[in-house]
Amino acid sequence: MKFGGTSVGGKQAIERTIGIVRGRLSQRPIVVVSAMSKVTDFLYTVYDAIDSADSSLLEERLRELRARHLSVVNELISDPFWREEAASRVEALAASITMSSSMASVISKGEYLSSNIIVCAMNSLGIRAAWLDARSYMVTDEDALKGEPDFDEICRRAPKEIDAAFSGQDVVVTQGFVGISKNGTETVLGRGGSDFSASITGMAVDADVIEIWTDVDGVRSADPRKVPATRCIPKISFEEASEMAQFGAKVLHPRTIEPAVRKNIPVVVLNSMNPEGEGTTILQGKYIEDGPKSVSSKEKIAVVTVSGEAMENPSALLSSLLSVLSEKRVSVDVVAVKEDCIIFTTDSLDRIQGACKLISEFAEVSVSEDYAQISVIGKNVPQLKTALRGASAHVAASPIMYLSRTPSFVNISFVVPKAAACEVINDIHKYIFE
Repeated sequence: MKFGGTSVGGKQAIERTIGIVRGRLSQRPIVVVSAMSKVTDFLYTVYDAIDSADSSLLEERLRELRARHLSVVNELISDPFWREEAASRVEALAASITMSSSMASVISKGEYLSSNIIVCAMNSLGIRAAWLDARSYMVTDEDALKGEPDFDEICRRAPKEIDAAFSGQDVVVTQGFVGISKNGTETVLGRGGSDFSASITGMAVDADVIEIWTDVDGVRSADPRKVPATRCIPKISFEEASEMAQFGAKVLHPRTIEPAVRKNIPVVVLNSMNPEGEGTTILQGKYIEDGPKSVSSKEKIAVVTVSGEAMENPSALLSSLLSVLSEKRVSVDVVAVKEDCIIFTTDSLDRIQGACKLISEFAEVSVSEDYAQISVIGKNVPQLKTALRGASAHVAASPIMYLSRTPSFVNISFVVPKAAACEVINDIHKYIFE
């Protein structure tokens, strides 16, 4: 069971979360929690004070950090023993942030703060809850800020550590997002990595189900902030869910599905503010009907055009291009190879300029951030490719019209002017679903 930041954001949210967990005690739940909402963002500013060597600013921000969490402790926990215990843990965690702390160490403290508060609150309510440091088993490579999990090592360590934590307990509470390298360096899995952590943990212990508790009623047919008439999707395939996450849907971390697929564990997306809702169940594709499931968008992208004399040998150019993108760790969503150019999209905005400097050594290259990428996701949707061109003039004029080459053809993507993105999403959603 993974609970995101809004599900542990304050007294009422944590009380709801504890109530949900109480209803699952017979299933020996492993609870993975995020930091309280907005806390990780604040911890980046805490590290900024360290990075600028401003000790007075660091102390000021640590006071704010303590104050927010102690306020929740005092509101949430009435039992004197457990209130004092939670407050002591908050103080100790805040004190552990010093001028020598690494960024990974600082930004992971939100998960440690929330998980300790929740464990104390559970125990104060008669639920026997054990706190487990996820770094006892969540082993990654040496990348401190985007650690790559070592699945094999995690599968060796996690069952032993979690079984030991369950001794005499009803529930084990641990952290998402955090990890540790084999040489003992603190790491994190990257922003939004708590979903990924929960899925990895579920895989490692052969869980019956992985529940992702968030603040929306399952996976929806579009972003409800952009499309008023969205609907909850009862069931989708692993492949569809992975594509949705990769191509702009915000409900799941893009890599959440990968560990679940390894062990064929169902993933259920539920709303902690509406625990009676059915949510969305993610299963093997053979249980899922054909057809479109959602329309998603990514607006923070770059559209890169590579052209020039190098197009005389497009295969060699594409090989050189992919080599540079791999070297610079630039992720690519869609690619179109045309007679006079190669066009691709990427959300690696922090790395693309460095890659373009290398690309310019063998081809002409230009970058535009004036586009948004729209994706229609669903099992076996190639027949929609022509129809979508009639749904919007912007789609008909798109410089990229990409159809995924996966076995189930679950993705059609295209780019449109960023200013028109919301209009296009609504047009397509109405055309397909309404």
